[in-house]
Amino acid sequence: MYWFLVMHKDFGGKRGDLSVVKGRSIGAAPWVDMGLRRLLIEAGIDLSRDQVKIAPVPGAQGAGVNFGVTAAKALEERKIDGFWANGMGTEVAVRRGVGTVVLDVRRGDGPKPCFNYTMASIATTEQLIERSPDVASAVVRAMVKTQAALKENAARATEVGRKLFPPSEAELIAELIRRDLPYYDASISRSFVAGMNQFSRDVGILAGDVPYEGIVATQFSHLWKAG
Repeated sequence: MYWFLVMHKDFGGKRGDLSVVKGRSIGAAPWVDMGLRRLLIEAGIDLSRDQVKIAPVPGAQGAGVNFGVTAAKALEERKIDGFWANGMGTEVAVRRGVGTVVLDVRRGDGPKPCFNYTMASIATTEQLIERSPDVASAVVRAMVKTQAALKENAARATEVGRKLFPPSEAELIAELIRRDLPYYDASISRSFVAGMNQFSRDVGILAGDVPYEGIVATQFSHLWKAG
C-alpha cells in the first residue's frame, strides 16, 4: 500500500506511534480513506471513541488537482492536522518543515496486514482481453519497459513530472522514484491477492473470496519479467 500518514510537526508525532491521530482531523481522498480507516482499526484505534475525523482535503477535488500537493498546502495552512497521501505530498510537507512522517506502510510501518490492502495496478475487462489480447499484452510490456527504463535512469521521470506538477514539485519526482525503485515490480503475488481479499471483506466490499485467477490476468505473467 503506497500511502503515507503525515501529521503536523507541532504534534511531535513519532514514527509508528498512532496515538498522535487521537482527536485530530486527517485529510484523505474518498475510497483511499478506506485503507486508513481499516489500518487504524487494526492498530486498536477506535475512530469514534478516539475522536479521529477523516475527511476530504479542502480544495483537493476537481480535474487537474494533485491531491498530495494540495494536502501539503492544507497542512501548512492548518486546515487539517494531518493527511494520508502519496509520496509527493509527503515530501513537500517534510521539506517545508510542516509535516512529520508517522507511517510509511511500504517500508513496514503499521499493522502487518495493511501492506496488502491496495496496490497500484492497471485494470481492464475480460471482454477486452478476450477480444484484443494484443492490446492487453502491449500495456503489460509498456509497463515493464517503463519500470526498467526508470531503474536504469530515474531522472527520466523529471521530464514527465514537469508536465504534471508545479516547477518546485516537478524537480522532486526523480528522487521519489529513485527511493521506490526496489518496489517496482509488474508482477502480482498470490499473497497480495489474499491480503487484498481479506481487506475487502473486512471493509464490506466483498462477501466471499475472489480466486487469484479471477483477479490477475495470468496469461500475461510471462511478460512480467520481460524487461
